[in-house]
Amino acid sequence: MIPPETFNTARLHARKPRREDAPAAFAVYASDPIATKYLAWKPYTEVAPLADFFSDRIKDWATSSGHYGYMLCLKNSDLPIGSIGFIRKGHQAIFGYVLGQKYWGTGYMTEALSYLLTWAMAQPDIFRAGAFCDVDNPASARVMEKAGMTREGILRRYHIAPNISPEPRDCIMCAKVR
Repeated sequence: MIPPETFNTARLHARKPRREDAPAAFAVYASDPIATKYLAWKPYTEVAPLADFFSDRIKDWATSSGHYGYMLCLKNSDLPIGSIGFIRKGHQAIFGYVLGQKYWGTGYMTEALSYLLTWAMAQPDIFRAGAFCDVDNPASARVMEKAGMTREGILRRYHIAPNISPEPRDCIMCAKVR
């Protein structure tokens, strides 16, 4: 199962990352402590390590590793406003995403997640597609629900958000199954 290398929604174009995306991604979301507050990584303080991260995501695509990331761009633009991706784990697709603050509340992430969720659930060997977010991040839970996932419950002490605490935090789990 190899996902599409690009996809388009009504307002977005998603494509594989490129090393040269690092400066724009750094400026829009990757260095922002608010945009990255609930994520598993700390905000980047330099562009070079982010470029290395994108190089690793390019290798993931090339090797079909099961880790597939996309840069989200507004239609008719090539500048990233965020990113979305998923990890293939057996019969599951596990999604993650981040969006620059300037683009919050626009429905862009719901649009992108809806597309990938529909694609994943159409694959004959995917039976579960889901994502989780910190319990203190209800906006992310709304994105998952609007995209078509069902809130399944709280996973206690499940995820470390190093921008908040070194200890595991409770998370909301949402999924769509067939």
